[in-house]
Amino acid sequence: MGWEEVPEAARDDVREVLGERYGELVEIEPASAGIMPGVAARLRAERGSLFLKGCPAGHPAGRLHARERWAGEVMPAAVPTPRLEWSSHDHGWITLLFAYQPGRRPDLAPGSPDLPAVIDLVAGLGSFLTPCPEEFAVPAAENVEALLAKARHMLTREDLPGHGRYAAALHGFGVEAVAGDTLVHYDLSAGNLKVHEGAASVLDWGFACTGADWLDAALFAPRLVEAGHPPRQVEALYADVPAWQAAPRDVVAGLAAAWTLFRAYKAEHGPPDARGARRRAAAAGRVWMEHCLSTA
Repeated sequence: MGWEEVPEAARDDVREVLGERYGELVEIEPASAGIMPGVAARLRAERGSLFLKGCPAGHPAGRLHARERWAGEVMPAAVPTPRLEWSSHDHGWITLLFAYQPGRRPDLAPGSPDLPAVIDLVAGLGSFLTPCPEEFAVPAAENVEALLAKARHMLTREDLPGHGRYAAALHGFGVEAVAGDTLVHYDLSAGNLKVHEGAASVLDWGFACTGADWLDAALFAPRLVEAGHPPRQVEALYADVPAWQAAPRDVVAGLAAAWTLFRAYKAEHGPPDARGARRRAAAAGRVWMEHCLSTA
């Protein structure tokens, strides 16, 4: 979706907010990455920028935009993330305006100078966001159940490579194991992180939920494997992540299996232009799962 698909009345509201704070709209710069449906664009004005996100209120992605709006409203000031400056549910659209976050996508490869800032961010989220600043957050169990639904579907195929190992990892795993009182991002990846002047920030809170304080680290680990880190090196990077030390390895293994099988399903049935990325993520997830099984 582009700016021109936003209802005219909603565009007028956005122009008014932008004009009051930063002057007249000068340029619309669509986001170059991201898979969430809807409009996403940097709005350049005379004296600064805001970042626009939105979609029709009745669109399937509307619940994610609504959750991101909620997260923006309750986000503690200590969290390095763009502030939600304005939102609206008028004109049949969910419209969000965030402070524009300068920076670039981090390099997660071994030896990257970006890694210390990224790992510091992962370590800090658990402390910044415990307890969850709002009791009505969606429980992580709801997110994980969506992974398990696709995992169960994949496990109906006896010819699935690694079938026995996935089944072993998921044996006894239940969504109640990820419960907790931390506000969790749930979808950390290089695509929703930025680094700027030696510090990392996190974007895109559409899957925000409340869960265990180690959950973000567990779900980010396959991304580090995908970037080239052997699993034991991931463990070494997490040595200074306090919440990770208490993460139950059997639960982490089950979560890794569900995460991986979800991406394997999407690699077969998801949007064609995203299947390659999902396939690579699934391959990394399986490596991480095998490590977790061996250390559980």
